[in-house]
Amino acid sequence: MTITCQEILKNHQPLWQEATVHPFLEGCKQGTITPEQFNTWLVQDYQFVVEFTRMLARILSVAPLHHFDVLLGGLIALKDELNWFQVKAAERNLSLDVAKQRTCEEYSQFLANLARTPYAVQATGLWAVELAYNQGWQLPGPMPEPYTEFADRWGNPGFTDYVKLLEQQADEMLSNASPEVQKEAEQTVITVAQFEKAFWQMAFNAT
Repeated sequence: MTITCQEILKNHQPLWQEATVHPFLEGCKQGTITPEQFNTWLVQDYQFVVEFTRMLARILSVAPLHHFDVLLGGLIALKDELNWFQVKAAERNLSLDVAKQRTCEEYSQFLANLARTPYAVQATGLWAVELAYNQGWQLPGPMPEPYTEFADRWGNPGFTDYVKLLEQQADEMLSNASPEVQKEAEQTVITVAQFEKAFWQMAFNAT
């Protein structure tokens, strides 16, 4: 029996809900998030995106040729995203040259370890991370300034379409994967959800 990305989400809906609906995001919407909380998220997320870019490059190195177009589009977008983070940090007088906090370090190591898994698992993990960003910033609805730009970056329809393409690629690979690989892919989504929740909480706890 083949499992799909949507079936994985359905199997773990409460956990995925916690990964994409969090008081940090609600605080952005309500305007109650503090500068310390948001700045912690911004700096640590930049560090995460650096490692995520490396992960995507590793995935591209083992991807089938017909997946290249979507993945290369993601890499091009990440180039812009890293530059954008640098601009946002400068506007807030923040240094991005900081150590990763424990949650960010552990999440980054998880991304690195994905390189040792079958491509079907890597494709599923990539989709899960991007979906978490997409839904996390999209589900609260319109964000007030100064968070509108952040919500628009990951909640816009174009990014949603990109995530759907990643889902199609992951489902394609899962359809030909062994039960053991499918189980590993499902566990990867579970781990992504746990890390996403922890990442929001890390920033929310900042003082």
